Amino acid sequence: MLPISDPSTAGAAAPDPASAPRPESLRELFIVFTLLALRGFGGVLPWAQRVLVEERGWLSREQFTEYLAFGQLLPGPNICNLAIMVGDRWFGWRGSLAALGGMLGMPMVVVLGLALLYGQVADDPVVRRALGGMGAVAGGMIMATALKLAIAQRKRWRWLIFGVLAFAGVGLLHLKLLWVVAGLAPIATLMAWLALRASNGQTRDRQP
Repeated sequence: MLPISDPSTAGAAAPDPASAPRPESLRELFIVFTLLALRGFGGVLPWAQRVLVEERGWLSREQFTEYLAFGQLLPGPNICNLAIMVGDRWFGWRGSLAALGGMLGMPMVVVLGLALLYGQVADDPVVRRALGGMGAVAGGMIMATALKLAIAQRKRWRWLIFGVLAFAGVGLLHLKLLWVVAGLAPIATLMAWLALRASNGQTRDRQP
């Protein structure tokens, strides 16, 4: 899975992939995603950004944003799609299976156990209030992650308008996500293609 090139930086020298941090084995990939999933109380996505970008350095914030964008457009949970793409980046289909297995294996056992426990205490008012508080924390973590990713895209500020429009459509106007994506994605794709084409044309013109 290849990262998307930024039209505004086309022609710039790309970092050497061989020098970037990467998982050393399928076993390390599986363990990291297992621990990541087990830490993901309140939502796995904020922890994924923290672990893969800030702690491990396997992805830059720009690459994480690109992978996440693909994961949200594809069917299925976006965090699982992200795991599949990250695993494929280094080990192909074996890496995809290892990352996805780590993401789903142990957390499934934990969730089944908690589901059985919740069935016994679901009507307890203390548990209800605690879950309400956990929901607020989860929302705050997602907002913090979104802010970090938006800051990472400051060099692409022209494209953030699509994020604002998507937020307005889904969050404020309560439009269906499918219609928002269907309306904005083709326009954003066309504009990115035109920008990349214009940038490549300028690069060719500068060449002797």
